[in-house]
Amino acid sequence: MSVHKEVKKVTTHVLQEMKRKGEKIAMLTAYDYTMAKIIDHSGIDVILVGDSASNVMAGHETTLPITLDQMIYHASSVIRAIDRALVVVDLPFGSYQGNSKEALNTAIKIMKESGAHAVKLEGGREIKDSIERILTAGIPVMGHLGLTPQSIYKFGTYTVRAKEEEEAQRLIEDAKLLQDYGCFAIVLEKIPAALAEKVSKELSIPVIGIGAGGGCDGQVLVTHDMLGMTKEFSPRFLRRYLNLYDSMTNAFTQYIKDVKSRDFPNKEEQY
Repeated sequence: MSVHKEVKKVTTHVLQEMKRKGEKIAMLTAYDYTMAKIIDHSGIDVILVGDSASNVMAGHETTLPITLDQMIYHASSVIRAIDRALVVVDLPFGSYQGNSKEALNTAIKIMKESGAHAVKLEGGREIKDSIERILTAGIPVMGHLGLTPQSIYKFGTYTVRAKEEEEAQRLIEDAKLLQDYGCFAIVLEKIPAALAEKVSKELSIPVIGIGAGGGCDGQVLVTHDMLGMTKEFSPRFLRRYLNLYDSMTNAFTQYIKDVKSRDFPNKEEQY
């Protein structure tokens, strides 16, 4: 019997068991009640309330503008929909870098006001103090290495990270450090598949990949991307399971046509 099917509630311990048994972890993003309810009902293991809400919900070019209060609003909406999945919330840009006291206060505010189960932070050794301080409050922390979108202006590009030996070595070291600090899992974004597989094998905690190949312990995608609601974003790692953009456009145009032609509402659709 798989761990996934046995559990009524996914916890950090359940994810650890899944890794131990070689069972892959499925993770998707959600930012609102309705979508989260459908995703949770489908049997997903982890829901990430990502700061990608800045892009897909608010239309910003980067993840940087989203505020703590906005993240809490999205997280609260998701939590109200959840029965089973583990819900992880991104700490927004500027709320933890270089200030471990602020990091702790941010994490506590998210947990208290949204009811989330864990938080996610981007970075390695440079955020050690923030991670350790959050963990002292008993809040589970997920790490994030590789392409870290909050550092986009430092990188200057969304290209694949850690292709060179020096950066690859640093990523391996940072992954081990995050495990040592006490993170329960790590996301690896847009790095070579061989490197991600090496990290996954060397770590005892689960490693979730996005654009990091099939050797990771699990996968995460942005829900709006995998449903085909976004058209302009099509990296190599994205598999579109639906083409909702066209389906929804067809439905909307049909509705407009029906209203204008007086076909909607018909006799059965009124009181």
